[in-house]
Amino acid sequence: MRVMLFRLSLSLLTGLLLGAAAPAQGAALPAQASVGAVRHEYQRLNNCGPVTVGMALNRWGSTLTQYDIAPKLKSGAGDVNVSPDELAAFARARGFRAHLGTAGSRTLLKALLAAGVPVIVETWFITPDSGGMGHYRLLTGYDDRAGRFTALDSYLGRLTVPYAKLEGWWRSFGGTYVVVYPPAREAQVRSALGWRAEPGREKAWALEQALADVRVRPDSLAWLNLGHATLAVGDARGAARAFDRAERAAPMRALDPTRPDRAAGGWAWRTLWYSFGPLEAYTRTGRYADVLRLTGAVLRDVPAHEEALYWRGRALAGLGRAEAARAAYREALRLRPGFEAARQALTRLG
Repeated sequence: MRVMLFRLSLSLLTGLLLGAAAPAQGAALPAQASVGAVRHEYQRLNNCGPVTVGMALNRWGSTLTQYDIAPKLKSGAGDVNVSPDELAAFARARGFRAHLGTAGSRTLLKALLAAGVPVIVETWFITPDSGGMGHYRLLTGYDDRAGRFTALDSYLGRLTVPYAKLEGWWRSFGGTYVVVYPPAREAQVRSALGWRAEPGREKAWALEQALADVRVRPDSLAWLNLGHATLAVGDARGAARAFDRAERAAPMRALDPTRPDRAAGGWAWRTLWYSFGPLEAYTRTGRYADVLRLTGAVLRDVPAHEEALYWRGRALAGLGRAEAARAAYREALRLRPGFEAARQALTRLG
């Protein structure tokens, strides 16, 4: 009954935000499209974020490479995560526009590509030796006859990827995508985005899609995506309940072939290296012990993880352990001096 009430409350919220009608479809798209020549670059260790945003900017004439970008976005080779927000902020700081969205669709990707705009997608990636992890790819075209996207992959090179396979990889991050473009392309990009150019409406649609996915296949990924979508519309308690279901679900072994025995919960072992929704939801609902437990697990594997240190500081501050919280914030800032959230939290503590 609790799950039914939880779903019902989210459905009502979605109705308030979206209304009864689904978003209208745009104009008919061509059967194939390509954005043209974009420089490919192979990554160094943990550099898929800097490489991929660099390739996206190359579409618009930028010559920046990972050697220019990584020092701005990463604390060092041991920094395993550059978030989509950081990619978008990097582009904006250099005079470009950026749209960061979720619950993307095949139609959306095709509309952007047909407009000549490459799309960064956050996906899951599995290697035989290292197992499952987050990985960015840059989509550069599509072909309906072949049923494939073309992509630049900083690890594998130039790829053609079947539509369904790409969507499977993308599901691990709730269809997160980033487009970066010059101000002169604003009209074309907004036209391709359509209603998604309105952040509130896109968040509501993400919630609607996450609810639909949970009803069809209630696995750990569906609950994780529902948690993130619920958090994005301001419901931290509902998000925490969804994240609880994600953690209690059976592990998806196909996504996690090298999962260590110490890993706990239904989500993939490295999930919290990249996605911080559970940490935020549990912090906002006063579940500080859960935040300490989860961040402790991340920091055992990745001691230089500044986001885990930040959320650990938030939990310690909530428990009244001010000096320990200051130490966590200071370490996060040592790793990333421009980490504004950590700086503000440290200032609040005094």
